[in-house]
Amino acid sequence: MAHTAHYYTKFEEGQYYHVYNRTVNQELLFRTDNNYSFFLKKYDKYLSPVINTYTYCLLNNHFHLLIRVKSDLDLKAFRRSTNPQSTHEIISRQFRKFFQSYAMAFNKQQNRVGTLFQTPFKRALISDEYYFTQLVYYIHANPQKHGLIGNFREWHWSSTVFFIIQLVS
Repeated sequence: MAHTAHYYTKFEEGQYYHVYNRTVNQELLFRTDNNYSFFLKKYDKYLSPVINTYTYCLLNNHFHLLIRVKSDLDLKAFRRSTNPQSTHEIISRQFRKFFQSYAMAFNKQQNRVGTLFQTPFKRALISDEYYFTQLVYYIHANPQKHGLIGNFREWHWSSTVFFIIQLVS
């Protein structure tokens, strides 16, 4: 279960975060490979302009991300000149747009109505290098932890393969 603080952590420029969320009633978030691909496509559209993603893992009813909020220079395009917003408001708004976009398409495809994701989504500030390192392993090992696969390195819907290639290179 998430720590209460993980519901209220504020996003700040240049900081690293563990972002995670699950579906309501532990329903399936992905029913086909196309759902996974669509999720990543929408994620890229709404969030890549404001965050860098270091690791991710998509599971049947939840996901985990290790992200870093981009600098002020990168966020200027998202600030409204007549109504300046904080970094936290910008990042939170982009996540909301992403969740809504995916949920609307998923609901239409599955002939379902209502909320798909739990709210608010959880995020934890990465406070030190040890936590960062442990989180990389935790995120990648999640499919094995949940019994979805025998070896987490073979899970197709995570950054594991890319991450291992980067370490070896």
